Amino acid sequence: MRRILIIVSLIMLQACQTHPQDPIQIADNLNLDRFMGDWYVIANIPTLPEKGAYNAVENYKRIGPNKIATTFTFRKGGFDGEFKRMTPTGFVSDVDPAIWGMRFIWPFKADFRVLYVDEDYQTTIIGREKRDYLWIMARQPHISDATFSKLKDIARDRGYNLEELQEVPQQWDE
Repeated sequence: MRRILIIVSLIMLQACQTHPQDPIQIADNLNLDRFMGDWYVIANIPTLPEKGAYNAVENYKRIGPNKIATTFTFRKGGFDGEFKRMTPTGFVSDVDPAIWGMRFIWPFKADFRVLYVDEDYQTTIIGREKRDYLWIMARQPHISDATFSKLKDIARDRGYNLEELQEVPQQWDE
């Protein structure tokens, strides 16, 4: 009887274990210099500070071989909402330029990965190994429905559940 209890307990414990997801696929041969500059956030699975963001723009600027100055700006709650700005520093992995550690508060670094960038460096998808946050971005504030659909399909293929994906309103004077 004791042996059966031990076996049943072991089976139950094994069933309760979480199985890690496969490593997330990242962009091949990312050219950091081409990646630098402004990116409009088209849609995201937002972090808490980003919820309700309008006119969200992420800017990347190299400040060293493996160091990126990042400026993230947006309006909170509407196009006329309070202006917000975050300035984390990105640290590019020696292993692959598509893998970054993003430091918002010293000494902690958040996982940040370039999952996809098109060949013209006009659209990109940023995500995390945990697949909890996601950013679909473009060099222009608007993209076609077909392009948006393609980017969502790529995110799904990388293992993302897009139920919490929200479009980020963009309105700029032309």
